[in-house]
Amino acid sequence: MPSDMSFTHLIASASLFAQLVLVALMLGSVLSWALIFSKRGLLRRLDDDANAFDEQFWSGGNLADLHEQTRREEDLQGIAAIFNAGYEEYTRQQTGGRLDPDDAVAAIQRQMRVAQVREMERAENGLSMLATIGSVSPYVGLLGTVWGIMNAFIGIGQMQNASLAAVAPGIAEALIATAMGLIAAIPAYIAYNTFSRSIERLENRFATFSDEMIGIVERSLRSSPRG
Repeated sequence: MPSDMSFTHLIASASLFAQLVLVALMLGSVLSWALIFSKRGLLRRLDDDANAFDEQFWSGGNLADLHEQTRREEDLQGIAAIFNAGYEEYTRQQTGGRLDPDDAVAAIQRQMRVAQVREMERAENGLSMLATIGSVSPYVGLLGTVWGIMNAFIGIGQMQNASLAAVAPGIAEALIATAMGLIAAIPAYIAYNTFSRSIERLENRFATFSDEMIGIVERSLRSSPRG
């Protein structure tokens, strides 16, 4: 490839506006990949932790012992955090002895719902940024392309030369912005859709566990004598 048509030369010879567009797209691509790796790791940990906790929860052990074990963890997250919030409220209701079972169950549900919302916010953090990068990057690239083509035609008019040799560098420079826009957008868009489905499954899993936990504590409260 001739030196004046190399990738680096085309970027270096581009207008300041086109270079700013390319820098913005490169930064968006780097940010999206950082979010992809971070979110992938978080969702995998949440899923693995949920599997491990489910095995402990349904092993038939004492819930008080399970609570004591989870309470000692420094960064409690996922189903374990929801369980911990519900069990602590359940303990308060048992020791308080002032509310009837229906009020106690409602209080436990509220605490577990708050914990679930907090965990979902943790799981969804950064997802909107991926959606923004995936949807905006092609348009930013298109803006750079339009600007580059406009400058190319202005240059052609000034040189009064419409040969392929005169047109090609300007058009190639302009199309680089479109390519960079797609490079930034496609991984972000795919990751957004993939993570959205994973988070939806995780939310359903949290909600199912909350319902199962509420059923257990409700039976316990109704079988216990009122204070």
